[in-house]
Amino acid sequence: MLRHFNRFSTLVKYLFKCVFLPTNWYLTFRHCLFTRKSGWVNVCEKSANKNRVDKAVKENCSHIPFIAQLNILLISYKMSVNGLLKLRSSNVVKSFFRTYKASGIPELTQVRHNVKRGNYANLEGKDVAFFESIVGKNHMVQEDLQGYNVDFLRSVRGDSQLVLRPSSTQEVSAILKYCNERKLAVCPQGGNTGLVGGSVPVCDEIVISLARLDKILHIDEITGIAACEAGCILENLDLKARELGLVVPLDLGAKSSCHIGGNVSTNAGGLRVLRYGNLHGIVLGVEAVLASGEILDLMSDFKKDNTGYHLKHLFIGSEGTLGVVTKVSMLCAPQPQAQHVAFLGVPSFDDVLKTFRHSRQFLGEILSSCEMIDAASLDASVNHFKLNSPIEGYPFYMLIETSGSNAEHDMEKFNRFLENGMEKGHIIDGTITAEVGKMQEIWKLRELVPVALVEDGFCFKYDISLPLREFYHIVDVMKERVGGLATRVCGYGHLGDSNLHLNICCPEFTQEIYKCIEPFVYEYTAQVKGSISAEHGIGFLKKNYLKYSKSPAAIAKMREMKQLLDPNGILNPYKVLN
Repeated sequence: MLRHFNRFSTLVKYLFKCVFLPTNWYLTFRHCLFTRKSGWVNVCEKSANKNRVDKAVKENCSHIPFIAQLNILLISYKMSVNGLLKLRSSNVVKSFFRTYKASGIPELTQVRHNVKRGNYANLEGKDVAFFESIVGKNHMVQEDLQGYNVDFLRSVRGDSQLVLRPSSTQEVSAILKYCNERKLAVCPQGGNTGLVGGSVPVCDEIVISLARLDKILHIDEITGIAACEAGCILENLDLKARELGLVVPLDLGAKSSCHIGGNVSTNAGGLRVLRYGNLHGIVLGVEAVLASGEILDLMSDFKKDNTGYHLKHLFIGSEGTLGVVTKVSMLCAPQPQAQHVAFLGVPSFDDVLKTFRHSRQFLGEILSSCEMIDAASLDASVNHFKLNSPIEGYPFYMLIETSGSNAEHDMEKFNRFLENGMEKGHIIDGTITAEVGKMQEIWKLRELVPVALVEDGFCFKYDISLPLREFYHIVDVMKERVGGLATRVCGYGHLGDSNLHLNICCPEFTQEIYKCIEPFVYEYTAQVKGSISAEHGIGFLKKNYLKYSKSPAAIAKMREMKQLLDPNGILNPYKVLN
């Protein structure tokens, strides 16, 4: 399909037809830039005209999704045709190039963390020949694998020598059956937007990319039930659902890159768990392939299906260690007819808690999201991406969203909530809007925070659940603990779900700051009865700390389940269970 956009005039017409780029186009671009071709930065920097750009895209990017190719073209044309596309985020593009230089590639995970390779077979020529007979030569990648080996945060790096890109459940089944018999370890991979090292190899596992399983199978506008393949991009499914007056309840900052299968496998949370709940409730069924190659059809079109054990839950949040999810069915929600977003300045964290309590009291059923951002987090987002914040100068900010069916009714409730907060001094300043463009601008302030913090250098990210009264105290504790070793210590997150994203930034990874932070951050979380992983999963980076959230008996049962479903341990080894 790339050939349809190899003329600049066609591309411009397409852009005007679309009116505007998706809110998170920069995440898709960052993803494809950083995770799909090692030589792409130099190609972009050296391309002087559109013909060379077209050729470079065709030669270097034929194996990545079409939407990623398009985003690369958008940026490339901006670089090579000066002045024709005035995108606000030219500084973003520059920073993306900077982060992909060789100096930013992390040390091999196996070396940095002293990992002993498991007793798995080594990849041989006969194995490659077999895989070629399954997926075809054009869907095997054996060169320039950095993007499949390195995670989004550049914190871990595997050494896989082969990526397989199957197009069907049957091909996934054939691959796993063979790998299980040969004892070849595999790493299932979706959009590679995970933050705990779960989606990339640790050693030399074969990567199974689900990117080609991207079909939307059906969306029923009456029942709201949608079914799709695991490689379907979250934003694509949501856009299709919106055509029918529905929305996908899951909403993430990385929605233009992440895959539904990866979301389910990690039990991703996101921005609206407060309104819709998590994936254990949203997902109606899955199809998964076991290590043996057996296809387990657990798809369902019913919320009520009380027939024995609900095995689907084994694969929601198991991070590809029990089976590879290939299809998903989920319940979509009606598209809101009215939305409002408020961005508020709050004088203290105690006032943040009081504002949240009052938001539930005054906004009730229309409250769809409640986010907290501290000053340091907002500063990173605003300064790195040259954004304009409608208010500034406060230690804490809150982003509150409502979704309802009657704009006048919702606005009346919102006004009462704001009046109450300002009268009591819990809210000092703020802005509220129902305009789509302005709501997107406000959401950018929040959604760009995690990307901005990575630009500080190396960023230790902790996704933890904490009792609300203890929600922010850990940020102050860590500031004092790391002192001058860090350039920034900040916190933001989903206040409505008790989910804090703690970030500790430093110029580069060092053992000194690493040992200063871990395992203390998990010990502290355990002491206040929190969870060491709220929504990102355990992956590789947290596997040693699972004991802080799960009892020895619970972990033992997990091991028994792993042994039952994957006796040879080939599925995503070195992850979740130590």
